[in-house]
Amino acid sequence: MSNTIIETVDLKYPEGCNIILGQSHFIKTVEDLYEVISASIPGSPFGLAFSEASGPCLIRSDGNDLELKKIAEDNLLLISAGHCFMIVLSEAFPIQILDRVKAVPEVCNIFCATANPVQVIVSRTKQGGGILGVIDGFSPTAVECEEDVNARIELLKRFGYKR
Repeated sequence: MSNTIIETVDLKYPEGCNIILGQSHFIKTVEDLYEVISASIPGSPFGLAFSEASGPCLIRSDGNDLELKKIAEDNLLLISAGHCFMIVLSEAFPIQILDRVKAVPEVCNIFCATANPVQVIVSRTKQGGGILGVIDGFSPTAVECEEDVNARIELLKRFGYKR
């Protein structure tokens, strides 16, 4: 019989920020993600952290905003699972960098890219912790009606994604 515990971890980040939570496999993750973000959205504040799963098992981090970097570090300490990363963005959206983040050779999986409240479902064993999945935002309450469709289209137009 194994001693496995399943728990949820509430991520903490400022309102107005977006995050990307993912899984990666190598210490070079921090450098490669930093390059992708800074080249893709120059000048936008961000912080990122990566949780090492071997050797000294440190949380490695970088970014151009010390507060956002600390937020990423603190959340990975809460999750306490190996080989995961978190990017915290301000003044930018995940859609601006997500394809490039997924193309980083060390990136294995993206759990979420969101500004919603996030709960991370973590399994803990004697060996360590692992992310099983996330709860991103809230459950749906209804199916959209014509008025909701029109509001969605107007929002996409305002963001420049629709004419």
